[in-house]
Amino acid sequence: MLAVIKTLKEARRREFQEIMDELQPYDMAQVYLALPAKHRRKFVHYLTVEEMTDIIEELDRETQLEILDTLGAQRSVKVLDLMENDELASFLSDLDQEKMKELLSAMEAEESTRVRQLMNYPEETAGRLMNDRFVWIRRHYTIGEAIEKLRHFAELAEYLNYLYVIDEDRKLVGVISYRDLLLADAKEQVEDVMYTRVVKVDVYTDQEEAAMLLNRYDFVSMPVVDEDNTLVGVLTVDDVLDVVIQEANEDIEKLSASGKSIDFHTKPLTAAWRRLPWLILLLFVGLISGGIISGFEDTLGTVVALAFFMPMIAGMTGNTGTQSLAVVVRGLVSDSLTTSRVIKLIFRELWVGIIIGVTCALLISVIAFVWQGSWILGFVVGSSLLITLIIGTLAGTVIPLILYKLNIDPAIASGPLITTINDILSLLIYFGIATAFLAQLT
Repeated sequence: MLAVIKTLKEARRREFQEIMDELQPYDMAQVYLALPAKHRRKFVHYLTVEEMTDIIEELDRETQLEILDTLGAQRSVKVLDLMENDELASFLSDLDQEKMKELLSAMEAEESTRVRQLMNYPEETAGRLMNDRFVWIRRHYTIGEAIEKLRHFAELAEYLNYLYVIDEDRKLVGVISYRDLLLADAKEQVEDVMYTRVVKVDVYTDQEEAAMLLNRYDFVSMPVVDEDNTLVGVLTVDDVLDVVIQEANEDIEKLSASGKSIDFHTKPLTAAWRRLPWLILLLFVGLISGGIISGFEDTLGTVVALAFFMPMIAGMTGNTGTQSLAVVVRGLVSDSLTTSRVIKLIFRELWVGIIIGVTCALLISVIAFVWQGSWILGFVVGSSLLITLIIGTLAGTVIPLILYKLNIDPAIASGPLITTINDILSLLIYFGIATAFLAQLT
């Protein structure tokens, strides 16, 4: 960092470029972010347009706009023209309409048209995510002709693992691996070597489903077609990795009931405002727990020792429910849901709840007996914990599955919500059993 600042201060452009040549785009972006504000303008102007195009895709929207303003109109347009169209479509989608139209109108007509076409596809679909710059070959090409075309257009291909084969109407008819291309005889025709069974996605396929397909087949790219099976783009593994991270972050936000995105840069007031709705709702739901305790006031007053175990009963039930919820949500991302699989999962979690419940119940029964000298109290606490742990585990399993079948994101069954519901059930069971054995406890 000090070396970069020194070259900027002393205007030693050649030495600056030598340092940049050793860095990856992500590293250059991190250097920019770490620079004092007074050196950022010179840093941007010392970089080539190609370098700026590489690093701008590594930055957040606010910083991207800051750099484009620094570059000026002419260089900014050059950067936009060189950006991958899928990245550019994502960038422009986050801007207001006026700014978006201004940037699109300033770009080259061809590039602007391609980006507009991508933006016509719904958000979070394969069409919006795909790269529309790719190399295709025709089925009647010889292997030699295909290799020659690949050499000529290699800069358009992010990955050279597969080439997609089309017919005269641009319909997708096959795929050939780069390895098979190199090993085949130069005079053979592509259609004699290609695979006709092609794993593909439609432009309207949900991005999460597309990511699962790439993961399932261990591909680094996958063709995207329209409703007529016309090849329109390629989905690559780096795009899918972004989707996986995005979807994981969304699920974490829902599981923690934080609602909208909160990161290290979110201001305190904004972060609090985004968390408050869920927490206020749960606050009122939690008042039910207080009502339950009030309803069993006589039981609690008669056997004060019952109060010692209340936090443990409620806490353990909520914990098991949250654990089951996490298992189900994670499993739904990687596995398809079938009736047999649902039944198997519910029974599996039932047995998990029983095993955990019996183990914890025996342990707490012994502790209660040794501590309070009452085997009846140990039985009440132990049996209550056994039942509530089983119910808590099943609640954390069944609730997200029901939401999934109703086409509602199962991550919405957030940890705090399930914990609160389980608190209410655990207190009802605990005090219900205690009241039934009240005569023996006194």
